[in-house]
Amino acid sequence: MLRFNTSSVRLRDRVSRREVLRIGGLGVAGLSLADLLRHPAAATTAPRLGQAKSCIVLFLMGGPPQHSTWDPKPKAPEEVRGEFKPIDTTVPGMQIGELLPNTAKLAEHLCLLRAMRTGDNAHSSSGYYMFTGVPHQPMNRENANPGAPNNWPNYASIVRRLQPGASSLPAAVRLPHHIWNTDGSVWPGQNAGFLGSANDPWLFRCKPASDSFQIPEFSLPKTLSFDRFEQRRRLLSQIDHRAVGARRQSDALSQYDGATEQAFDLLTSPKARAAFRLSDESKDVRDRYGRSQFGQSVLLSRRLVEAGVRLVQVNWFRGDDEPSDAPCWDSHTHEAKRLKTVLLPPFDQAYSALIGELIERNMLEETLVVCLSEFGRSPKINAQGGRGHWGNVFSVTLAGGGIRGGTIHGASDAIAGEPKDDVVMPADLLATIFHCLGLAPSTLLHDPLGRPFPIARGKILHDILA
Repeated sequence: MLRFNTSSVRLRDRVSRREVLRIGGLGVAGLSLADLLRHPAAATTAPRLGQAKSCIVLFLMGGPPQHSTWDPKPKAPEEVRGEFKPIDTTVPGMQIGELLPNTAKLAEHLCLLRAMRTGDNAHSSSGYYMFTGVPHQPMNRENANPGAPNNWPNYASIVRRLQPGASSLPAAVRLPHHIWNTDGSVWPGQNAGFLGSANDPWLFRCKPASDSFQIPEFSLPKTLSFDRFEQRRRLLSQIDHRAVGARRQSDALSQYDGATEQAFDLLTSPKARAAFRLSDESKDVRDRYGRSQFGQSVLLSRRLVEAGVRLVQVNWFRGDDEPSDAPCWDSHTHEAKRLKTVLLPPFDQAYSALIGELIERNMLEETLVVCLSEFGRSPKINAQGGRGHWGNVFSVTLAGGGIRGGTIHGASDAIAGEPKDDVVMPADLLATIFHCLGLAPSTLLHDPLGRPFPIARGKILHDILA
């Protein structure tokens, strides 16, 4: 059976597509309606927005330890600094963890944010804050599920709303799966929330490293040929044509038609289907990224932005063999062993391959690469050789897309436990991402009650822009 794992429209959504587009248009050139009312001549003095064509977000769910990655503390006590030493990079004075040797060779292209903060120590709620720029209500709520009042749209859905693009591929994509806790609860903040599911970033569930890799949600059954599929499509079009009057009365149904048409285009477009065909890559390129599910997902993200996708979020792959007491980067136990054998080598390989290939293909200046997580890890190693959740301070890295490489913004204290200088909140990070993508943070959309809100309430980090 043909399945479309896409943006089904909820008829109860109260936000009009035309109204959102009308209000969103006021944010062009960095001006909100309030800006225009206060400064009638501001249109000639608006700040120049970024020129990045696309963004790749690598989300390391679970929370990597800042001490062993981007913010080593070699002078801290042993129970704080951990087992691994810092290494020099190509940037004088910038050191990172020794398990990132390939990344260290590309440091002149990286910007390290060492004072990121959510103040939230729960995976679900802190992740929601990072994705939406809005604190979860209440904070520190683990196993939280989506739903009001925690239904603000995430950054990917806003990109899809405001920069839909002309490709048969969706403007925003998540892969290789959604994010969930061990109990199966789905994190809030992964979709469009009150903007309506027609704006959700599409979710492709896949295992790109598998020999039989395919996107099942967009595959025809073996018993259905493309000729027969086209016949069914024409029949559906005829039925839709007879119901055109009803559709014109429902904006939600018109959104549904658009999503359905895009799904059909994806199935029939050679260019769109080719974007997922990793077999077109040489063995050397695939080996360069690593044959892990994460590595091949990162390679797939490069192919998707080349095919016209505006934003791709690659979630760290959570396999069936993850230990229940320390899944993914949630290193409550045996942190050093997992970092050395399971986590950092495949990350270092895939991340450095992505940055390196974007440089070689002259794509880095137009592709923003963001590596983030929901939080970091606690300063002190526990009795089980792990660290706890820590939203007080952690690190994020950015590269390309208008970011000034070879820089460090902000600093943590002597044990990477609290911010020391230039703290960055989630809204600031999102404002900077939007700016790099050519979207003014002051751009206005409307919530379900008709109240305008800017797409990001934080400040642009101008010091890190090229």
